[in-house]
Amino acid sequence: MALHDPSLPDTPSLGRPDALWDPGDRQRLLAGTHHDPHALLGAHPAPGGGIVFRALRPHARGVSVLVDGLPSKLDDDGDGFFSAVLPFGPSSAAIPGYTLLVSYEGGESEVEDPYRFLPALGELDLHLIGEGRHEELWKALGAEPMTHQGVTGTRFTVWAPNAQGVRVAGDFTFWDGTAHPMRSLGSAGVWELFVPGVGEGERYKFEVVGRDGGRVMKADPMARRTEVPPATASVVTASHYEWGDEEWLARRAGTAVHEEPFSVYEVHLPSWRLGLTYRQLADELPAYVADLGFTHVQLMPVAEHPFGGSWGYQVTSYYAPTARLGSPDDFRYLVDALHRAGVGVLLDWVPAHFPKDEWALARFDGEPLYEPGDTRRAEHPDWGTYEFDLGRTEVRNFLVANAVYWCEEFHLDGLRVDAVASMLYLDYSRDSGQWTPNVHGGREDLDAVAFLQEMNATVYRRVPGVLTVAEESTAWDGVTRPTDSGGLGFGLKWNMGWMHDSLGYIQHEPVHRKYHHHEMTFSMVYAYSENYVLPISHDEVVHGKGSLVSKMPGDWWQQRANHRAYLGFMWAHPGKQLLFMGQEFAQGSEWSEADGPDWWLLDPKYAAEPDHRGVRDLVRDLNTVYRRTPALWQRDTDPAGFRWVAGDAAEDNVFAFLRYDAEGQPLLSVSNFSPVVRHDYRLDVPGPVPAWQEVLNTDAARFGGSDVRNPGAVTSRSACVRLTLPPLATVWLTPARG
Repeated sequence: MALHDPSLPDTPSLGRPDALWDPGDRQRLLAGTHHDPHALLGAHPAPGGGIVFRALRPHARGVSVLVDGLPSKLDDDGDGFFSAVLPFGPSSAAIPGYTLLVSYEGGESEVEDPYRFLPALGELDLHLIGEGRHEELWKALGAEPMTHQGVTGTRFTVWAPNAQGVRVAGDFTFWDGTAHPMRSLGSAGVWELFVPGVGEGERYKFEVVGRDGGRVMKADPMARRTEVPPATASVVTASHYEWGDEEWLARRAGTAVHEEPFSVYEVHLPSWRLGLTYRQLADELPAYVADLGFTHVQLMPVAEHPFGGSWGYQVTSYYAPTARLGSPDDFRYLVDALHRAGVGVLLDWVPAHFPKDEWALARFDGEPLYEPGDTRRAEHPDWGTYEFDLGRTEVRNFLVANAVYWCEEFHLDGLRVDAVASMLYLDYSRDSGQWTPNVHGGREDLDAVAFLQEMNATVYRRVPGVLTVAEESTAWDGVTRPTDSGGLGFGLKWNMGWMHDSLGYIQHEPVHRKYHHHEMTFSMVYAYSENYVLPISHDEVVHGKGSLVSKMPGDWWQQRANHRAYLGFMWAHPGKQLLFMGQEFAQGSEWSEADGPDWWLLDPKYAAEPDHRGVRDLVRDLNTVYRRTPALWQRDTDPAGFRWVAGDAAEDNVFAFLRYDAEGQPLLSVSNFSPVVRHDYRLDVPGPVPAWQEVLNTDAARFGGSDVRNPGAVTSRSACVRLTLPPLATVWLTPARG
């Protein structure tokens, strides 16, 4: 703030410039519907000589122009306008450097004039935005602190092609956008304004006037930081984080995920440990996950969402980590801490739909913009939300760049893409007459297919070692096939069929399981059609479905035994695995975002018996043996890496199979889903293995089991091995040493 010295003389005015503009421009500026405020406000050569200075400063008592420290008072034209023609420069075309001295009732301040600056967005950016090919869109749109023409401030840019006008309002305008109309930068539909003096931490929104004259205050679609909900303003931000995960990224770039260990712990960050911030989580989560041996965490959606009960699946700010837990750099700190602990990070990403909140993406510039104009196509029938218009290049660009943004700016190792099936089919959850076939007469959404292919191809090209995972629940062909072969290009796909069938089997009483034996074997019919993840996710332990252990039949001992046996079967089955938090210690209650996991169950003070600690110890051992045994992960996508030993023992409720690594070394997995011990159980095991030894037994006493074991080496004769099968248990064996 600079106070005006009243002893300095004012430069004399050459007159009032009212005749130099159309009165309609004045009204459009006041109404916020002018597309080029820079052509009127600021400084411009006057036709008759001198320079026209014009400012729009509502509530100001006076405005002067300061050139070389000398003030020149502007005339008060009413409605907040101040103007004068002043005799500056050796010629009428020379615009001097100047600032504005604005006086209010409480004092006066010297400020830069936003309307003396050239556009702070380049022609290449506008060209790429118009083509829908700007892969770093977050660097072109939104609020970007910068130094422009030697002055520090923030460049505000927003895509609103149907708007009559856009103004920026925020803390720095006392939430009155009148003095800060933005200019349209041509056919790309982008509006821009560089506001000097505005820096990090300032809150803002865009005041958008639609073609119908309606106006609404909108959060920035490209905001990289937001207020803490339920507040909805966007916040100017820039990253100052210094990463320490160089070794992790270098190692990641050289791995092929489908040929590596991949064991995922799914986490809802706000409820994993209630009340912890990103940085506090960084002190606990990496150590916990690393101790249990998981290779990755998968975070339920982190992008800002107004309703916590949506668990992050109703996103309003796609480029901003939720402010509930801290700043964007705080989230970077958490990712960095996980990497330094040797844990990869996947993020749940939601490009299928967005909520209808008036202040967010819905009808952003007064008309359907991010959503389709066809109301039949715009509404998502299941969730009361809008779908994205994936046929519009700018919308597709918004989402493709968003996928790149999370991977590049936050060093994420991959994205799990939510609700892919709802995107792929035009008739998804729609009755006849509620959808229109594609140009070929089919039900496939060709725009969605093109988007998913572009997203995957772009992310894999730009970010070495990254992974995309599809939650896709149908038999769509080629979800994990490369895009250049006509596939969607995902790295992995959730195996929803395995999840549904295996959970269906395990919920039956053992006496009835023989009638459902095929539900556990059918997955091998299609196991190599895609690159699969076996998911026991949050979706399976909410909305009355109960926790994993509560699905099991029998008394408490049998429930835990079934739980352990099922996890052993899951970890041995071809495909990667994912387990939702709380299930690693057999939490009895289903998950609630308000309560989080029941950690007290692990405290010996409250739970003297090792019921839950034993299951957690099993999960640790499952991951430990899994990671050191290539047979369990190296050939997940190769049919030669699997062989049934007993796939038809329905009367016994027994499943036995071999897994092989690239060198042909086997692991034998045997599951007995009956509550009886089976002594001297014969299995015909091919291959020259003279003896086998247990490397894992889910019935071990330290896991809470009955400790029925196969001690020492079990001799194999004539390609036959005889084992003792514990009740409700899975046993893993490998060739005995020596």
